[in-house]
Amino acid sequence: MTRNMADSRDWWQHFPALATLDDAAWNAIRQAAPVVKIPAGTMVFRAGDACENYMLVLEGSVRVQKLAENGREITLYRVESGGSCVLTTSCLLAREHYPAEGITESDVVAAVIPLTLFEKGLDQSSGFRRFVFTTYAQRISHLILLVEEVAFGRIDGRLAQRLLELRDHNGVVEATHQALAAELGTAREVISRQLKEFERQGWIVLQRGRVEVRQPQPLRALVGAT
Repeated sequence: MTRNMADSRDWWQHFPALATLDDAAWNAIRQAAPVVKIPAGTMVFRAGDACENYMLVLEGSVRVQKLAENGREITLYRVESGGSCVLTTSCLLAREHYPAEGITESDVVAAVIPLTLFEKGLDQSSGFRRFVFTTYAQRISHLILLVEEVAFGRIDGRLAQRLLELRDHNGVVEATHQALAAELGTAREVISRQLKEFERQGWIVLQRGRVEVRQPQPLRALVGAT
């Protein structure tokens, strides 16, 4: 990690709810919290690690995922600019270890608030406390939606939606079958079968490590039917 980046001295301006705070506890936090740069592909935390810092992302993206004993994985969520990690918040509040892992998908710039300052802020700054719990509640809502999708959503519609979301301006999705399976919380074999069915219908063309969307309209119709 590269610390104390000079161009991020006003890092709290990335968070509207924090930008207007002005109390002693919050001022102590923003003055003491270092800003770090974390290279892409870095494991920020692993399952079982102790949670010692509250991290606020200024730039980039951190993917938080859960691995099962059989090797399957599911992407729980991403922490992007202006966000914080719900698992980190939960572990700090409960003094528990991480149950999942976080990996930087790109170079990430983040403000890091040590546990002692985090707890002091919760105790003495009503504005900081409100920010932490509001952000926490919003992210929990997103996780509940993910559980509902995995438990009750049709995989064909969920895959169609993800392809439409991930495609670039040329209609190309740069992702392996395994990566798509992790995104949707299912097995690679399930995704491969469904992609081959989409290809049979003429909606997509499969290539190594990528999917070309040829007919987005049928995919949109499939999303609307789920």
